Amino acid sequence: KLNTWHAMKQGDKNSLPKGWEIKKLGEVCDFQNGFAFKSNTYRIEGLPIIRITNIQNQSLDTNDLVFFDPNDYKENFDRFKVFKNDLVIAMSGATTGKLGINKTNKVYYLNQRVGKFIPKDELLKPFLFYFLTTKVDESLRIAAGAAQPNLSTEQINNFELPLPPIDQQQRIVAKLDEAFEAIEKAKANAEQNLKNAKELFDSYLQSIFENKGKDWKEKTLKDITSKIGSGATPRGGNASYKTSGISLIRSMNVHDLEFKEKNLAFIDDKQASELNNVTIEENDILFNITGASVARCCVVPKQYLPARVNQHVSIIRPNREIIEPIFLNLLLVSKCYKDQLLFTGEQGATRQAITKSQLENFIVSFPISLVEQQSIVQKLDALSSETKKLEAFSRKKLEDLEELKKSILQKAFSGQL
Repeated sequence: KLNTWHAMKQGDKNSLPKGWEIKKLGEVCDFQNGFAFKSNTYRIEGLPIIRITNIQNQSLDTNDLVFFDPNDYKENFDRFKVFKNDLVIAMSGATTGKLGINKTNKVYYLNQRVGKFIPKDELLKPFLFYFLTTKVDESLRIAAGAAQPNLSTEQINNFELPLPPIDQQQRIVAKLDEAFEAIEKAKANAEQNLKNAKELFDSYLQSIFENKGKDWKEKTLKDITSKIGSGATPRGGNASYKTSGISLIRSMNVHDLEFKEKNLAFIDDKQASELNNVTIEENDILFNITGASVARCCVVPKQYLPARVNQHVSIIRPNREIIEPIFLNLLLVSKCYKDQLLFTGEQGATRQAITKSQLENFIVSFPISLVEQQSIVQKLDALSSETKKLEAFSRKKLEDLEELKKSILQKAFSGQL
């Protein structure tokens, strides 16, 4: 299959079915660039403009439209109109090559760096759309050559299109429509299963802390911990970080019940010595205290020690004679306590934040017996393992379905469908 595709790319017409031709896209399709509307003429009503940001999920997202008044210009805007079923492409930025179809009955107007395809008689628009979905990755590679990602009209017109006769285009489109409809249904099921797996664990976790036993008691976090405190950013900020050394954990690394290594920063011994008061110990709970990720928390994995935290993360060190660290972590991420923490974080004057005092005085309820705490942790751990298997299965299915789409498209444009 790959050899066939590469042969087609090289213009080997012998590899194509009878009646097919290799055509430059510009030979069988006209292309209209957008108009350079001035941002200072945007209005809150008038004629709607389609910008790159409006091209989402292969359609046009009209939630963030801007408008213009044609009386502000001397231009004839007819050629910039986007009618129902018209196909447009983003020609600049990080999403260069993404496609959108106007699925509404409304007429929009092309902004600069958004282009519209106008197929000629020998090319069906749905066939062109399916073909162009195979070119998005290539478009991004082409565009990445410049400082500002950019795809030119010339590059688009030079795309090589394997073109069958119209009747075969119609049959191919019908088969692709049918196959992709089934794939989208399967993806929707897999996404729902993924959501269900997460909700199953969250629901059980919530039920445990809402249905407390008789031997549960209430205490403040200060009463059941030996340390609560956040760190600081070394002098020089990001520029002072090292490629290796002692871990400096930031809020981006701390997620609920999960530590993410991506973008983990490092500092040297001298920098670490200035943060000795926030040295992390095994079984410490890391808790985000500012910003959009406020109240996310996890137990630190020991493989990232020695470590320090910056000012956006607080260390909560449980007294292990009173409460199990993993139990406390589970408690803090359960919905009933998470909601309280988020409410606390929203009381700040300028941004979401939880102070040391608020954490110290935060009241939690837990079993007196460490054995009971450990039993609850074991049950939740077993459930977590099962739900993670379900999640992994659902994610793998979604990946497989995407690969299936690519395989079907490859067959379609090599004449094997």
